[in-house]
Formats: sequence, C-alpha cells, structure tokens
Amino acid sequence: MLILVINTGSSSLKYKLINMDHETVLASGVIERIGEHNARVTHKKFPEQEKSETIVTKHAVKDHHQGLHLSISLMTDRESGVIRSIGEIDAVGHRVVQGGKAYSRATVIDDTVVDAIKERNPLAPLHNPANVTGIEISRKILPGIPQVAVFDSGFHQTMPPESFLYPLPYDYYRKKGIRRYGFHGTSHKYVFSQAAADMGRRPDKTSVISLHLGNGCSMAAIRKGRCIDTTMGLTPLAGLMMGTRCGDIDPAIIFHLAGHEGMSLNEISEILNNHSGMKGICGHNDMRDVRQLASQGDKMARLALDMFAYRIKKYIGAYCAVLGRVDALVFTAGIGENDTSVREDICLGLEGLGIEIDPEANRSLAGGHGPAHKAGSRVQIRVIPTNEELQIARETAAVLAR
Repeated sequence: MLILVINTGSSSLKYKLINMDHETVLASGVIERIGEHNARVTHKKFPEQEKSETIVTKHAVKDHHQGLHLSISLMTDRESGVIRSIGEIDAVGHRVVQGGKAYSRATVIDDTVVDAIKERNPLAPLHNPANVTGIEISRKILPGIPQVAVFDSGFHQTMPPESFLYPLPYDYYRKKGIRRYGFHGTSHKYVFSQAAADMGRRPDKTSVISLHLGNGCSMAAIRKGRCIDTTMGLTPLAGLMMGTRCGDIDPAIIFHLAGHEGMSLNEISEILNNHSGMKGICGHNDMRDVRQLASQGDKMARLALDMFAYRIKKYIGAYCAVLGRVDALVFTAGIGENDTSVREDICLGLEGLGIEIDPEANRSLAGGHGPAHKAGSRVQIRVIPTNEELQIARETAAVLAR
C-alpha cells in the first residue's frame, strides 16, 4: 500500500510518499514560497539500493494547485520519480490542524467533512483554510483515490471535561465550542507508541509525559494511551513559552495593552503570536542562536533559556500530580531531539519526582534515539525523533482497513 501524506500551509506544501508494507519512505519534498516567482522546491527520492538523491530548484509556483501538480510530476518523472503513475497511490492522508470535538480520529473525506473543517476555520484561522485548500486540490488532481483527514487535535479529544473546559460561562462551550483542544496530537501519539515499544511495555499499562519542543512547543499527559491533559488550548498560543509565542499569560494583559497603550486587537495578536516567547525576551527565536548568544555571555539570551526551562519544569510537576505515576519523559521535535543542554536544564532539580538525567548519556543523544536517564531513575527519560507523516499514514491505512 502506497500512501501520499500531504501537509498544506498558507504558502507551502509538504509531501511524503510512504510504502506501508515496510513503512519506508519512497519520496519526500517541500515547496516553499508558493505564490512567489522564486518558490523553492526540494524533492528527495529514496531508491532501495542507492543513496538518497536530493533535487533543489526554484520555480514560479503561482498557487497550491500548480504546486501539487509539480509534486506529482516529480514523483512520476523518469529521473526524479519513484512511481510510474498516480494510479499506484492507494490513498492520500492530509494533516488537518483543527477538527473540533466532532473528530477524535482520522476520517475519510467527503463533502460533509470538508464543510465541517471549514466551519472550524475560526478556531485555527492560520491553518485550517490552508489544509482545506490542499484537500480540495488533491481531490481534483487525484480523483477516485481515497482521501483521509488526520486531525492534529484528534488525539487530545480523550481529555475529561475537568481538563478541557475553561472556567467561563458554560454556554461559551455549549454554543460556541470554546474549550481546550490541543495540537501536535499526531506527534504526541507517535512518540507515546514508540516509547511504550522501546520500554517493552503495553500501551494500556504506560503513562508518559511527552514534550514536543520546537519553534512551537506543547506537552501532553498520557495515561494508558489516552491524553488526559495538554498545554495548548483553544489555539496554539497557550501553554509553554515558544519561539515567538508567549504561552500562558495573565489574560488581563490584553486589556491593559488595549486600554493603556491604545493597541488594537490585531496588533496585540501580532505581538503575542509573532514577537513574544524567546524572540520577545532576547530578540531571537531560533534556539541555536539563543544558545550561542548565551555562551558568549548575553544575559538576555541566558534569561530566555532559564524562562524556557522553568515553565516546562512547572508543567512536568503538574502532570506528575495529574498522572500519579509516570513511566517516562519523552523529548521530541527540533529542540527536544537535538538540544542536549535544554534537556539537562529541564531535568536537573527534578530528582524528587524520580527524574534523574544521566548527563553523559544525554549528551550522546544529539539528534539520536534512546534513553538519557540514570540506571536508578524511577522515571525514564527518552529521546524519540517524531514522525508525524508516518503516524498520518498509519492512521490513513487504519481508516481504510475499517
């Protein structure tokens, strides 16, 4: 079974063709700056007995329709391709950020599902419209091939009401759907399953705190394979300090900025989403840049790192209390997988919770996969590279099997 995974952004399109018989990637690529004259196209194919080949070019890609056509042509081309025709593709799995409370698992796409995703655009205005664009174009270009929506918020729909509800008038939830939804669910689900397998434990006997740390950051408390709490909320703005997002703040700050600084809601939204977090404290949102500045004695960069780790520590403590028993902390995504110092900053001082990091083992796992805890640590510490595309493909295959 060959499944094409598509992740459509407002000006980008990512794709990956996966052979599910062996869960191997045949081709992958990304088209960036769609709508510009110098869109960047990166395509990689993975021949079975050759080193992977990467093609990087620049094209004028006017829209996503042209972008998907280009992706298909690269996958079927005699030189860059890995299949002879689109007829070899068995299904398409689409990443959709917000499915609301109606969609807790992957779903075969029809007109009703597309309309339902559009209805939830106000809950994810930066993501859902782009996801719908990818779906609609794919249905036209690949007619007759099953299309499946895999929802980023779906994994978190197992949260109990005391976790997902906000203490607002209940009608805001009942009539408007205002509640905690959570995101990065595909990543959290994948690393939980992988962690249970790595530890040789049954998923229904395993409790994990997963930490998806990248430019966007979130954590999840997972008991027996079910998410019971997560840091992001109605939108991806809530929770941890991130690259450019503020995470949790006093909501009255918004009123203060509007009333005393004369800022509009759009201006405040721009500040909270794009100019806060690490960037707001030290002027940089890339953790590598922040780390380098801190090593050179930059006090604001050091403060940003300390704030980043401190806020994660607080959530680890909270989730330990919620879960009662924790089998592992799992670090994933760009920062979680690669920044050994961040992992050490987060874990040091948590020995009272049974979390004991092994500095040497941790340092050996820059971009790796494995354990980073001391032999006697009650809670394991694991680094697991996320694979959201594979998880989307797995869920797409499961839907078709059902």
